[in-house]
Amino acid sequence: MARTRELGLFAEPLAASPYAAEPEVAEAADEDFWASIRTELARDGLLLEETPIVNATRWHRLTTDNLNAVRAGLGPRARLGVWLDLQPDVGAVLAALPSEGQIEFVWEAKDGTIRSVVVDETEYQELAALVADARAARALPVYADERRPVFQAVLPDSDGVLRARW
Repeated sequence: MARTRELGLFAEPLAASPYAAEPEVAEAADEDFWASIRTELARDGLLLEETPIVNATRWHRLTTDNLNAVRAGLGPRARLGVWLDLQPDVGAVLAALPSEGQIEFVWEAKDGTIRSVVVDETEYQELAALVADARAARALPVYADERRPVFQAVLPDSDGVLRARW
C-alpha cells in the first residue's frame, strides 16, 4: 500500500473478487424500472450509482427535472443502483459513521460534482477535512451482504435484451 501511494496510485480494498461472484443484478432497467424511479422521485430526490465497468462508478443526483437527461447519458450495459438522496447535514453523516469497518462515503462538492471514497475508522479525520465544504453526503455500506440499494438494475442493449453479466 505504501509503495502504491508513493507511485501516486490509490488502492481500494475489495470485499471479494469480482470474478468469483455470481451475477448480483439480473433485472433490466426497462420502462417499469424507470416508472418506479419516477414514483419515488415524486416524493424525494434519489442518488444513482452508475457502474459502466467494474470499479468505475459515476454518481448522479436524480430529480424529476433531470431524470431524462441523466438516463440519456448513462453508459451502455451499466449496472445501476438507486439509493436514498444525499443528506444536507454533512456533520450529522460524519457523526453517525460506524466505530469500525469500512464505508463508502459519497458527497456533493460545492461545484456540484459527486465523489466517493472508501474509508475505515482510521481515516475519519482525513475524511472530515476532505469533505469540509461538501453540500450533502451519505455513508453507504461496502460489504456485499449489507449493500442493498432501493432499486437495482442493468441497462439492456438498444434492442431491449439484457446481455450484461453483473
